[in-house]
Amino acid sequence: MTQMGKRTKKAREGVDTRKQYALGEAVKMVKARATAKFDETVEVAINLGVDPKHADQAVRGVVNLPNGTGRSVRVAVFAKGANADRAKAAGADIVGAEDLAEVVLSGKVDFDRCIATPDMMPLVGRLGKVLGPRGLMPNPRVGTVTADVEGAVKGAKGGSVEFRAEKAGIIHAGVGKASFTEAALVENIKAFVDSVVKARPTGAKGTYLKKIAISSTMGPGVKIDAASISGAQG
Repeated sequence: MTQMGKRTKKAREGVDTRKQYALGEAVKMVKARATAKFDETVEVAINLGVDPKHADQAVRGVVNLPNGTGRSVRVAVFAKGANADRAKAAGADIVGAEDLAEVVLSGKVDFDRCIATPDMMPLVGRLGKVLGPRGLMPNPRVGTVTADVEGAVKGAKGGSVEFRAEKAGIIHAGVGKASFTEAALVENIKAFVDSVVKARPTGAKGTYLKKIAISSTMGPGVKIDAASISGAQG
């Protein structure tokens, strides 16, 4: 068995893995333990009472975090003509159509978010094998297939976060940086959890929010009492 490093051991001190903490206390604990030499990302993980293999239990959505994510997001847009011009003006990093599709098919995916206008979907649809596994396939349900490319680009740049329940019904996402104030992180986490609650599928039965935990990139996980998050319901 690998021995626990001194830093990891120290970070875990004072964290009761069996206890669920109030949101504000959990955020304070995570910030205090984010001692790496870089600005660690604060991540939230939510275990849902769903089985994503069933269509009526799939959970997917997007949320605009009130205080942003703290990270730089590279945005690619599939658009032509005036839409392409609007995307560039809004701050998109890469804009194109057939030319961009060729780049993606070559395996070069140098962006974090992909947006497409509706008329581009026949072209983008052919890129599913490349974009799908990376979670980058544009989807109207999360606002990445839209005629409002300007709004979508600004949202992606300003702090919108996509979420989707994975195999075991777990959702995880970055909701800010350790350098954020406690109040900013609390606000972001509340907004994120609230959006997940609103995305509850019709097929979800019983307890929906089973477990919620937050951590920094290098820090230990701290469990949160869902009742301490306004609007969160199990």
